[in-house]
Amino acid sequence: MTLRSILSNRPARLVAAGFAGALALALPAGSPLAPIAPAQAQSNAADLDRAVQALRGISTMRADFTQTDRMGNVARGTMTLKRPGKIRFDYGKDADLLVVSNGRSLYMVDYEVNQVQRWPIRNSPLGALLDPNRDVKRYGTLVPTGSRDVLSVEVRDPKKPEFGTITLIFVRNSSAPGGFQLTNWVALDAQNHRTTVRLSNHRYGMSVAESAFRFRDPRRSSRRPR
Repeated sequence: MTLRSILSNRPARLVAAGFAGALALALPAGSPLAPIAPAQAQSNAADLDRAVQALRGISTMRADFTQTDRMGNVARGTMTLKRPGKIRFDYGKDADLLVVSNGRSLYMVDYEVNQVQRWPIRNSPLGALLDPNRDVKRYGTLVPTGSRDVLSVEVRDPKKPEFGTITLIFVRNSSAPGGFQLTNWVALDAQNHRTTVRLSNHRYGMSVAESAFRFRDPRRSSRRPR
């Protein structure tokens, strides 16, 4: 059974499906890159380092998010990030969907139909957020933006396109860790269906309990939170 086949047609659910589905579906190989001059390569490496520093500088973060799928359906909520490797996308107290990582695996939990989808973090583009030193440095490619105040980094493993792709956008902000603030990202699936996540109202350095990254497994009502 595919992820989309278990989801209803409500817009928020479709947006979440596109977001989570993009983490596991293949992206077609792109065109070969043109040769990069040594000076440009050095500049690109420095900018890539800045992006990594911006992500590594975050111990904990909360931000509001707006998630838009290729059809224009929109869902909103709060993202919580905690290193190492934990992230939670909360769609609100009345929502029956949850996307959460416990540091080992990423889960999409659907309480309406009692289903759980799971991906190892290393197989997810969100690994770039959760382990930036490994994923961004090894698989990241700087995308020109025309502005020294904006960094765009595409992260994907060309040898494993089924792991998907994520493009991270950073804007210079002196109050953010590393001097650059993650403002949005774009995930693509095998058909180039796009899901965009935009962040706002960033907060850094707060205390976040480990329980924020556990969930009640709807497949067995008696199972303890994971």
